[in-house]
Amino acid sequence: MIRFHVNIDHVATLRNARGTAYPDPVFAAQICEQAGADGITLHLREDRRHVKDDDVARMRAAIGTVMNLEMAATDEMTAIARRVKPDVITLVPERRQERTTEGGLDVMGAREPIAKVASMCREVGIKLSLFIAPDLEQIAASKAVGAEQVELHTGEYCHLSGPAQRVELERLRAGAVRAAELGLEVAAGHGLTRHNVIGVAGIVPIVELNIGHAVIADAVFDGLAGAVRGFRAAIERGVAARGP
Repeated sequence: MIRFHVNIDHVATLRNARGTAYPDPVFAAQICEQAGADGITLHLREDRRHVKDDDVARMRAAIGTVMNLEMAATDEMTAIARRVKPDVITLVPERRQERTTEGGLDVMGAREPIAKVASMCREVGIKLSLFIAPDLEQIAASKAVGAEQVELHTGEYCHLSGPAQRVELERLRAGAVRAAELGLEVAAGHGLTRHNVIGVAGIVPIVELNIGHAVIADAVFDGLAGAVRGFRAAIERGVAARGP
């Protein structure tokens, strides 16, 4: 069974658009848990465009599943993570001008700050995941720097169609297999919908999916609990395609 983590950032985006106290991302996370989510993902950005510091603290106290904190490898975020102690830290690249996270982390180019976060994670007992492209060199570098998990960036796969999408799916499969061979847990995420998630869920080494924007988009029509259950059903169709 694949773990399904829901990213609730865009509940906070909606709240922040009007400067109100609602909708509350913590309450949204609890609904997702009740509907079958295995964990909650949230990205505390430098500019706080989604969740804010208080959301992170309240989330740690309120949810009963896994808390996965996405963040950049900065001293500020490392100090926050040390204090809050999420179950998982996922390091992601971050640029202020981007609309959402674009591309994977350059592990080789950012080895020193990543190693500092890895050291803190070992000290505190937090699992470290790195959000990377399905590139064999980046996967090897992730293992070398001390990550326990890699989350493969599925954005390219989601933006393609036809034969080109199938080629990218095989690239994801090759990356997942290599990561598993190195002893890394394999997650995947970015841009996944109920339609294209089935192919990714069919990749045997993948044990976790992180999905946010499409869940919140589906919730406009199906309600949040219905959207979570719909994604769970789609993921299970992909898992069934793996065969015995």
